[in-house]
Amino acid sequence: MGELLVVLLIILVLVLMWRGPKTLPRLGEALGRGVREARREASDALDGDRDRSPTDDQRQP
Repeated sequence: MGELLVVLLIILVLVLMWRGPKTLPRLGEALGRGVREARREASDALDGDRDRSPTDDQRQP
């Protein structure tokens, strides 16, 4: 967990140096939209799997 935080901080500093501080909020918004979209897709996929899986009373012996 600690190593991941260090890597993320290094990436943040590199992006800040590369793109500049003015574009950082737009990059954060884009990243947030991407994460929300990925979570939504994962949730929809799990819901779809649950809908297709047979319940106990529908299973054939």
